[in-house]
Amino acid sequence: MKIYHNPRCRKSREGVQYLSNKGIEFKIIEYLKNKISEKKMKSLLTKLNISPIDLIRKNEIFWKENYNTKDLSEKQIIKLLCNHPILMERPIIETEYKAVIGRPKENIDNLI
Repeated sequence: MKIYHNPRCRKSREGVQYLSNKGIEFKIIEYLKNKISEKKMKSLLTKLNISPIDLIRKNEIFWKENYNTKDLSEKQIIKLLCNHPILMERPIIETEYKAVIGRPKENIDNLI
C-alpha cells in the first residue's frame, strides 16, 4: 500500500496516522518532491475511477488564478497535475488494484 502524502497538509498527516493506527504497512510517496509521471497519473486516475478534473483542488490559489476559467482537456489536466502536483487532492492511498482519496479519512476503510 502507498500513500501520496504532503507533510504540510493536515488531512494528509491524518491519513498517515490513520493507516498507522490501523497497523497497516505502507510506503509514503512525497509527490511534491518526487513528481508523478503522466503514465502513473493515468494509472492513479483509473484506480480512483475519477476524471482528471475531479483530482484538482479547485480552492487552490494557483488553480483559481491561472486555470479556473480555462476549458482544459483531460490530457491537459493530467499534464497540469504532473507539473504542478500541489493541485492534486490528497492524500491518495493506493493498492495494487484500487485507490481512494483519503478525505475524509474513513474513505480509507473502503480500501482496506
